[in-house]
Amino acid sequence: MTAGVTALSEFALIARFFSRPSGERQGVGDDCALIDVGAQTLAITTDMLLEGVHFLSGADPEALGHKALAVNLSDLAAAGARPRCFLLDLALPQADEAWLEAFSRGMYALAEEHACALVGGDTTRAPRINGARGPVAISITAIGAVDREHYRGRSGAAAGDDIWVSGRFGEAALALAIRRGQLDVPAPYREACLQRMDRPTPRVALGLALVGLATSAIDVSDGLLGDLGHILERSGVSAELWWQDVPRSEVFLQLDVALQQKFVLAGGDDYELIFTARPADRDAIRALAVGGVGLTRIGRIGSGQGLRLLDGDGSIIEATLQSFDHFASGT
Repeated sequence: MTAGVTALSEFALIARFFSRPSGERQGVGDDCALIDVGAQTLAITTDMLLEGVHFLSGADPEALGHKALAVNLSDLAAAGARPRCFLLDLALPQADEAWLEAFSRGMYALAEEHACALVGGDTTRAPRINGARGPVAISITAIGAVDREHYRGRSGAAAGDDIWVSGRFGEAALALAIRRGQLDVPAPYREACLQRMDRPTPRVALGLALVGLATSAIDVSDGLLGDLGHILERSGVSAELWWQDVPRSEVFLQLDVALQQKFVLAGGDDYELIFTARPADRDAIRALAVGGVGLTRIGRIGSGQGLRLLDGDGSIIEATLQSFDHFASGT
């Protein structure tokens, strides 16, 4: 790190340098930006995947094409937006036809599932770095349509609201540890974890079904605790989270509690939704049957500030867990 340079976290960097008022109703600091266009409101989001950071070298290109679009559709799902179209930017070390065929196949399969058309983009060659080929970089900007009267972001949570999540947590982070050779699990669990990491399912249908029910929402990409923290910060509220109720696969029963909490609460790459809702809407939320996705109530919003992690007996768990942050190490 350069002498005299102060380390900034990813989110402090955004807040300091890229959070000027945009004039739009929703801008930097939420899953999507909102742009009013006549009678419609567009929700726009973008995400980048960089080789060596977001995926390992040699990753299956078909799965990578799926994931590159999925992570953007997940943001639209959190906003309650219906996908419309997307743009693709690629930086490649070479034009490998077999790689491109597989990548586009995975991307288009998911795009067709959600009636989301590729409408443009850019391609460039990644430069060589110290004689070695440059990394693959993939950036997608996805655009959806949202009901302007029921748009939800991260700022609508209120004291007394329930905290809900979709699906299960921790398997994708466990898959990364498996791929790095840090631990292993029995074959059936291993394959399930790898599938969660490589081919996440954006909860688009659920996001639409929650319009008018969820008071705030975010998709969990960097870790459950960290992403819930964004809701708390934007809404100006606190929360208690019930560790025993956080849904996880049976594979975690084979790990000690500290490892379970590391993967489940701070691992990231889950692309599930975490959302808040009024207690009066519990029955309506439980009645949702969207693609067989489980919904679990895991906590409660309070007044004030902070997040308390509670064990099954109500005692406070003193966990020092940090979600993923590109610049947290300061290197």
